[in-house]
Amino acid sequence: QVQLVESGGGLVQAGGSLRLSCVVSGRIFSINTMGWYRQAPGLQRELVADITSGGNTNYADSVKGRFTISRDNAKNMVYLQMNSLKPEDSAVYYCNADISSFGNRYFKYWGQGTQVTVSS
Repeated sequence: QVQLVESGGGLVQAGGSLRLSCVVSGRIFSINTMGWYRQAPGLQRELVADITSGGNTNYADSVKGRFTISRDNAKNMVYLQMNSLKPEDSAVYYCNADISSFGNRYFKYWGQGTQVTVSS
């Protein structure tokens, strides 16, 4: 079994910062791309940022220059540093990872989500 557990969400004023963390545990042979998605009420889940095992990053246009994704491969963790937060960043943030448990196929796993609320 594989588990992803997020932490670090909360309530912050506009212009503030939060750092989300996600740890992967369980039967892990290797982890490929890791990422953060978010879903606001009434909207589809959208990609915020992702990072490959080699460190290549990709960001949604709406967060470029404000958010930074990073990972610690030794600890099986991924982080999202969120600065200059805006009310429209409010959403449930989900951690995501492509994981191989046995060295063959990769499957996409999701965390349970952590709420981020930005007040104006």
